[in-house]
Amino acid sequence: MVNGFSRYGLALFFFACASFAVAGAAFGAHPLITDDTGTQGKGKYQVELNSQIHWDKATSNGIEIRENGGELAALLSAGVADTVDVVVGLPWVWSRIRENGAAVVDGNGPGDMSLEVKWRFFARDGYSLAVKPGVTFPTGDEEKGFGAGRATYGLILIATREWERFFLHVNGGYHRKDFQLYADREANRRDIWHASVAAGAEAMKGLKVVANVGMETNSDKGSNTWPSFILGGVIYSVTENLDVDLGVKLGLNRPESDLAGLAGLAWRF
Repeated sequence: MVNGFSRYGLALFFFACASFAVAGAAFGAHPLITDDTGTQGKGKYQVELNSQIHWDKATSNGIEIRENGGELAALLSAGVADTVDVVVGLPWVWSRIRENGAAVVDGNGPGDMSLEVKWRFFARDGYSLAVKPGVTFPTGDEEKGFGAGRATYGLILIATREWERFFLHVNGGYHRKDFQLYADREANRRDIWHASVAAGAEAMKGLKVVANVGMETNSDKGSNTWPSFILGGVIYSVTENLDVDLGVKLGLNRPESDLAGLAGLAWRF
């Protein structure tokens, strides 16, 4: 589900950007939702395998609705310059929805492929700023709810502040959605705003403890409540170039999924 972000939230984000400018080598990596300004460096690459499983329960008009689903995403980041990455992602998604115990949705398949470019355009004294435009392509089956059926586009602004053992990331973004199916166009908003903040600390050599909060515009036209989440997790560096991570994400209000578990790995070469 999607989260909410008003003009006031957008103003707060730009205020945060002004306070934080961007600096270099932090990792707002999975399981964090909030991105960081770090790039791979020219001629270097990173492969990520990230997974998420979520659970949600609600009651509507006397009908108990239980949903569980998830995503396994493969991402490749390529450093085309020291401050510019190209990122390609392809998710595999699955969903099961039951109403009063009877399955009404049960399927899996590829989601919409994404292509993004991250450019870190400012870095000084532990501060840095980056911009990340992106597009998605309709590789998912919109009939099953695994894609939009049409290309979409968006832009994320990223601010990072680093200290010796701590980091802070702030994101604000916009995503313009379009839908192939008439029912999706009628039910969903097309303009989605996003705001999130992440922080982390090195608890011991090779181990980072991280936390994240965020919200987005509710994509459902029937609700003005912005889905919001809080997340906690750890990132462990097995080697200098290999990280593994675990996280737990909790919904802070009804539109957000009640609970999600996250796990992933990142290999740099």
